Amino acid sequence: MSVTASHWRDQLEQLRSHKLFETFVIAVIIISALLIGAKTYEETSRFEKVMYWLDWGVTLLFLAEIIVRIAAEKRTLDFFKKGWNLFDFAIVTASLIPIDDSQMVLLARLLRVFRVLRLVSMIPELRMLLSALVKSLPRMGYVALIMFIIFYIYGAVGSFLFHEVDEKLWGNISLAMLTLFQVATFESWATAVLYPTMEHYPYSWIFFLTFIFLNAFIFLNMMIGIVLDVMQKESALHELETGEGEAADIHWLREHVESQQSQLDRIEAKLDGKI
Repeated sequence: MSVTASHWRDQLEQLRSHKLFETFVIAVIIISALLIGAKTYEETSRFEKVMYWLDWGVTLLFLAEIIVRIAAEKRTLDFFKKGWNLFDFAIVTASLIPIDDSQMVLLARLLRVFRVLRLVSMIPELRMLLSALVKSLPRMGYVALIMFIIFYIYGAVGSFLFHEVDEKLWGNISLAMLTLFQVATFESWATAVLYPTMEHYPYSWIFFLTFIFLNAFIFLNMMIGIVLDVMQKESALHELETGEGEAADIHWLREHVESQQSQLDRIEAKLDGKI
């Protein structure tokens, strides 16, 4: 009995790791996303019954895929030790909520929207990008704090100096910070903010240019640098896990050199003992 179970588990493991199976699951996720988008058009209301059964077909395929992945594990609990597996399991089980005229219809539709996120868990490159983004958030938080301090200082100064120009833009520090956010995004900032202010204060361009230099050219580039640094580390970690790439080659070479050094040390110790 155990031999039969082990045989089926090996077969399911081969199925789970097969490229065609992964491609099929990705295709089903894309179809699910297209169904969600199609439901937002009134023209598709006449195909409501067809789309209803298609949605359930996609849900059952997701359920079958999760069952295959769970059954392929040597121990069932091992499946739930990985965060991405928990994410997929939660999305699939939430999709089992039926869409009908009940009070759960809105919740069911919202949960089905999140099935698109399964693309992230299926594609390693997307997982790496999302992981890098999450890990860079703490370091980005310190840069965001500095940016907030700069916004607050410039907002207070702008409110003191330019409140007579336009109360809607500089009436208080909150409005001033919102105006500075518009300046930082370069959204019509010259015509809507800079030029009207310069009509009253010709040298106000110094205020705006220094603010833009600090936020757009320094702090935002610091944000990008943090993300790139974490992405590089995540890429190296992914190469070590897969055993492919430059990082994996360097790691193998280092281990090989250490092994050779250990052998040389043992040979040298034996020679010294004989002498």
